[in-house]
Amino acid sequence: MSYICKVKQQKDYINPNEKNKMIKTVRFTKMHGAGNDYIYVDTMKYLINNPEELSVLWSAPHTGIGSDGLVLIGRSDKADFSMRIFNADGSEAKMCGNASRCIGKYLYEYGLTSRTSITLDTLSGIKVLKLHIEDNKVDTVTVDMGIPTDELVNFDGQGLKTMKEQPIPVEDKSFIGTAISMGNPHVVIFVDNITQIDLPVIGPKIENHSFFPGRINVEFAQILENGEIRMRVWERGSGITQACGTGACATAVAAFITGRASRKSSIIMDGGTLTIEWDEKSNHVLMTGGATRVFDGEIEISEIE
Repeated sequence: MSYICKVKQQKDYINPNEKNKMIKTVRFTKMHGAGNDYIYVDTMKYLINNPEELSVLWSAPHTGIGSDGLVLIGRSDKADFSMRIFNADGSEAKMCGNASRCIGKYLYEYGLTSRTSITLDTLSGIKVLKLHIEDNKVDTVTVDMGIPTDELVNFDGQGLKTMKEQPIPVEDKSFIGTAISMGNPHVVIFVDNITQIDLPVIGPKIENHSFFPGRINVEFAQILENGEIRMRVWERGSGITQACGTGACATAVAAFITGRASRKSSIIMDGGTLTIEWDEKSNHVLMTGGATRVFDGEIEISEIE
């Protein structure tokens, strides 16, 4: 079922004294992957000049559309399509696994492509989306997330080094973390009981820790008795989100290299479950999960003529 909403926002992005301004209507689609929700705009139809500001305004839960950020779908001279992603605080992210799955569904179901293998140009490189179709709808999407690498950490003036099971002091506590890059930075912390982690308090302290001068995404993970991994995330620039695709990948990689799991894991997040496989032959991480269209809408913005 598809819903249409129309949103008028009062804030203008131009000097209120300007007389030559025009109102432009932009169509958008609200989508989520495992609860990680974004606003999607086709920039091949609608030119967005100020995505940093609009992401903050539109992402607001009470006065805007409400989301974890804004995703722009566009053309590319390197791949089939391109993706730019802006967090709820206006900062630009390099990659989002959940958003890339949603883009695959968007492109196919809105008739922008009939292909089931799509290349996507992102700030962390070209990603390949494989669409799994049922009844002419995208059921799930597998994203080749590329080869994970060590995220280099600045240990308080000791220089950039790798972090594998190293302590992260936070006030009177210490957390043991492993830093992984999936095109964007992550630190994965394994705990015995994830319900005891006060994520709203601890998350921002680790995100902004001196070890990570560029800030970092934070995952807390617990290995369950059946081998699945329960994970919660504090995303750089967005705070607590229902899921994080690159975070799920980083968690699976960290679990394998620390001897906690095999190369294939089910990562259970607040918003849903993703299947992550670190292929031994190619060394690429493959992420499979669903994507959901929530509703379509229109929003009005003011621009200078």
